[in-house]
Amino acid sequence: MKPESTAYPVLFYGTKRTRGDSLYAAARKEIFAATGQMPRVIHTEPDISDFFATNPDAELYIPVFVDSVGWWGGLLGNEDVKVTGKIILSADCHLMVIGKSSRAQSLGAHKRDGSRLFTAEIHPSSSFFKKMNTGVALSLDMLATDAGTILGLFSGRNKKKFISLVEGTGNSYLGCIGGY
Repeated sequence: MKPESTAYPVLFYGTKRTRGDSLYAAARKEIFAATGQMPRVIHTEPDISDFFATNPDAELYIPVFVDSVGWWGGLLGNEDVKVTGKIILSADCHLMVIGKSSRAQSLGAHKRDGSRLFTAEIHPSSSFFKKMNTGVALSLDMLATDAGTILGLFSGRNKKKFISLVEGTGNSYLGCIGGY
């Protein structure tokens, strides 16, 4: 068991029916193993900025399922809060750990050989996807916009290569929302 830290864990779990839910039990167990504390559980999806304004020392754990889309939207444009880690619960569900970016850097979440989460606004074109297949980054999620572009979440290791690929195809790099 790890010693109690100054940060406290909060688990967002969308359903209130947790009795007999093995994924819920696994999430609580893994959070306890990682932090030494049982998480406080919330059942309503928080606004990320508001949550960290009122809970600056918290670490928010969000389950991301294979079919989850847009879970990262609240992190866009928020330089203060980042993904600081990931816990694999099952092949279908990961817990994304979200916290203050200063804490992420102190924990080494952005190690040179770690995965980073990049966002970009792209115009869907074959040239972009052909270049993306060179192994620069892996597409994790894409959301269509009313303007005909796509907001994409990508996992990669080299920020410079990713930015070069995105901007070299006439698209816009939006930023890094953290890493693990």
